[in-house]
Order: sequence, then structure tokens, then C-alpha cells
Amino acid sequence: MRWTLKPKPQASKVEELKAALKVDDTVATLLLQRDIDTYDAAKKFFRPSFEDLHDPYLMKDMDKAVARIERAITAGENVMVYGDYDVDGTTSVALMSTYLKTRIDSIATYIPDRYDEGYGVSYKGIDFADDNGFSLIIALDCGIKAIDKVAYANEKGIDFIICDHHRPGAEIPDAVAVLDPKREDCDYPFKELCGCGVGFKLITALAANQGQTAEDLTEYLDLVATAVGADIVPIVDENRALAYLGLQVINTNPRPGMKAIINLVKKDILTITDVVFTIAPRINAAGRMKHGNYAVRLLSETDFNLAETYALEIEDYNSDRRETDKRITEEALVQIEENKEQEGFTTVVYDESWHKGVIGIVASRLIETYYRPTLVFTKSGDKLAASARSVKGFDVYNALEACSEHIEQFGGHKYAAGLTLLPENYDAFKAKFESVVKETIDPKLLMEELKIDLDIELGEIDDKLMRILKQFAPFGPGNMSPTFMSQNIKDTGWGKCVGEDDKHIRLTATQSFNDKIVCIGFGLGDKIDIIRDKKLFSAAYAIDENHWNGNVSLQLKLKDIKE
Repeated sequence: MRWTLKPKPQASKVEELKAALKVDDTVATLLLQRDIDTYDAAKKFFRPSFEDLHDPYLMKDMDKAVARIERAITAGENVMVYGDYDVDGTTSVALMSTYLKTRIDSIATYIPDRYDEGYGVSYKGIDFADDNGFSLIIALDCGIKAIDKVAYANEKGIDFIICDHHRPGAEIPDAVAVLDPKREDCDYPFKELCGCGVGFKLITALAANQGQTAEDLTEYLDLVATAVGADIVPIVDENRALAYLGLQVINTNPRPGMKAIINLVKKDILTITDVVFTIAPRINAAGRMKHGNYAVRLLSETDFNLAETYALEIEDYNSDRRETDKRITEEALVQIEENKEQEGFTTVVYDESWHKGVIGIVASRLIETYYRPTLVFTKSGDKLAASARSVKGFDVYNALEACSEHIEQFGGHKYAAGLTLLPENYDAFKAKFESVVKETIDPKLLMEELKIDLDIELGEIDDKLMRILKQFAPFGPGNMSPTFMSQNIKDTGWGKCVGEDDKHIRLTATQSFNDKIVCIGFGLGDKIDIIRDKKLFSAAYAIDENHWNGNVSLQLKLKDIKE
């Protein structure tokens, strides 16, 4: 890892904020690094509220979407709610369908089959709507590039409303309404909503016609917070408020399906990190291993006993997913070594037998070993399908665009994308992708960066600082959990390797006589020599709490150590 210490704000600004908030240097500096420089900005940061949510009608086409849905409600039309099979898509479909069912009976949901139909709006889904008399499709977390599919629906007399957050192409689909804050002609003040967030803005606009506000829709925010966390969107501005308010719902009054999942993970209070690493993988597992419909069914269920049954099914899918992605990751690592591709600028691997549902996870796992833009391919019908993941600072979407002559279809974000290509184009694509990345990536991006907020003394760490740091949550892109460093520290002499195969390290660090604190470093067992014989070293870490036998004590969660 390369350590990067963030620049310190101007001393005068630190002093001003300290005086305004009555906080110390450390807290004032952390806030200024997050562009929080006034009392009012700090109040908004620490106490997100419904007042922080923007007017949904600021989004282009919102008036058209609301008018079309109101017409469908009045006429009693059959409405299909269509969404992607991942967490953002299934939560979006659960949110939209359960809201609409409070106003109209003739609502059905549709999730495309990952293996039969692939990502996004499908002809099969439109044919299903046509065969069953649906006159309106509301597509969530997909559709912004479905030019031909929407034209096909128009030919059949089926209207489309698209709620998406992915980057549009050169052309916008000819739908009744296209809600996407990333449209160049959309002046919505916050561009980084997830798909479920766009869906929430739509039901907020619909509810306004009934004299309601966003606060009247609080019960839907457990879904929105889950999607915000799972889709790795920046947790700033409106997303911070949605995540903060949604976590309150998750921890106090979640919907039955969410409660059933929470009961399985056996944790009293969930953070956004818990949502990302315990709730989201279970919801995702349905679409990965079976079908996204199972996730929508669970998240829409109102009977808790039934929800418990559905949650247990999904738990089985998640166990299968874990075993599958572990096996494929091992096979992919062997393939890289056999092909002697350890030193490349990219990782591109393929096996026709690999499970399409987990290749995105495998790509992320491979980055943990070879830190570089990564694609994992498998066979999908008569084509090859891949999930792409990138390293921090490198836009994999742009790199794929530069290889478009070899690609059938692609879409996604800066750091995650999906694509399909013909088998005969695989080798040419692989060579071109390696070439494009080699020519465009800054070499330093191929070493993982550890951004450090502040260099502090161990003696500054106390319960008061921990209490304030907790209020910086929810954490995520744009507001990562603070990382600190301390220099010239040493082990008291009892540090050792712990865990299976001595993978981890545990020690008690000190800088002076009175500032001893326990440290745990997961995956740092191979650095044990750095701390031996009371040698001085530097540590990068997060301040954490250790809960044991009813006692709570501060500890440092080490991220890296250096001589």
C-alpha cells in the first residue's frame, strides 16, 4: 500500500470551526476535510433530516411520469414494475410495487432472468407484458440504454417510464418519461442517486398529489438505505439523508422481509457497513443463484411468518454463493499463473463453466490479489458475458468504450460494468483492453492507496473522540470512516500472530508511559517482524470498539504498519 496523508486545512479555518462548534483540532480538521466549514453545515451533517431531500419535480420528466401513472391509476390499467436482479433493482421493484398497491390493485412485478434474458429491459419481458395486457411498464435501475426495446414496446402500444441512474448513451429512449439525474439535460441538483433512490423520488412526487410528504413514506426507506449501501454510491448530500433515515427504520421498524434477514444475522444495531456486508449479499444471492423474484417476494411480504420462510430460502442461496465464488476465485488465480499474466496491467480471465451469478464478486476478489482493472468472463448462451471491476481512480467504463469495436453490449459505472461479446472476439478484446489500460492508467493507481486523514498521537484517543466519530456515520464513498496514523510507536513486548495460519497480528501499542492501546491487524500476520523487539514503527488504523463479555474498550483496527 502507498500511504497518502490528506492535506491539512488552513489553521485559521480550523480555529474558526473549533470556536463555532466547541470541538478540538482533530474533529474540526476531519470536518473541514469533508467540506464542512460552518455551524449550519455541521448541523446538517450530524443531523440529516427530511428537509435535506430535494424537490422531486426538479428532475426532468417527473411531471410526465406522475401524469402517466395517475392516468393509469384512474383508468385501472395493468401496470408492470420492472427491475434489475441485483440489490438496487430488487429493492426498487419492491418499493415501487408496494407503494402502487396502496393505490391500485392491478400491479405486477417482473425481474429478468440473469441467465436467460441478461441485464436490463428484455424483449421477453415486453412480450410478457403484451401477452398479459399490461399497458404501462415502469422500469427501475435499468432502461437508460434500452432504445430498441422501448421502440419495440411502443409498437405494441405499451408505454414506458424509465427510472435509472446509469450513464445515458448518445440517445435517450423514446419513453413517456425518462428519470435519470445523469441526463445532461436534467438539472436535478444531486446526480448520484441509486436506482432505488430515483424510484423513491417518483413515489414522493406521486404522494405529493395525495397531500403527503416524503416523511409520510418513511416505511420505504429501509429499502432505499439498503440500495444506497449496496450500490456503493457516494453517501453525501441526499444519499446521506436517505441512508441515515433508512438506517433508523432498519433498526427500529423494518418491513417483515428485512426483519427476517436481520434475525438471521443476529445483530442488534446495524450500520451501513452491516447492510453492505450482511444484508445486501443475501438479497443479491437470490438473483445470483436462483432468480431475483425471490428477493422481491421477500421484501414485499407483509406476513412475518412467511417472510421468515423466504429468508431461510435466501440464506441457503447465499451459502451456495459463498462456496461457488470461493472455488471460482481459486480457479481464476491458477489461470493467471498458468498464463504467466501476474505482471500485466489488467486481469482478464475466462471459463465457460463459471457461474454467471458470481463473476462480479470474483472480479473483486481478484483485485485483492492483483490490484488492477479486472474482467471475469463466462459463457452466456452463444456469447461471452463479463463483469468488470476497477481500481480506485481508474474509469473502467471509459476503457471499455475504447474497446467497443470488439463488444456487443456494455454498460455500468466508473468502477463496475458489465459487457457481452462474441467468443471469436475474446482474444482481440483481451489484447485491446490490456493495451488501452497500459496506455491510459497512471502507474501509481496499480498500487492500492491508503488515504490517511490525520497523523495523531495515541494519547489523543479517548472515549469522547470515539463518541464523536460514531456521529460521522453513515460511512461510504465521499465520507469514508476516518483513518489515522501514528508514528514512532512500539509494541509493549507481547505482540503475536493470531488466527488460522497466523494470518493476523495482535499487540499492545504505546508511544509514552500512559497511552497503551490494544491493536488488531487482520491479514497483517506476515508483518510480525516489524513490531518485534520493541522496534519503532508507524501504524495506519481506524479507531474501533471491542465488545467482550459485556465490557467495551477502545482498540485500533490496523490497516497497515511500516518500519
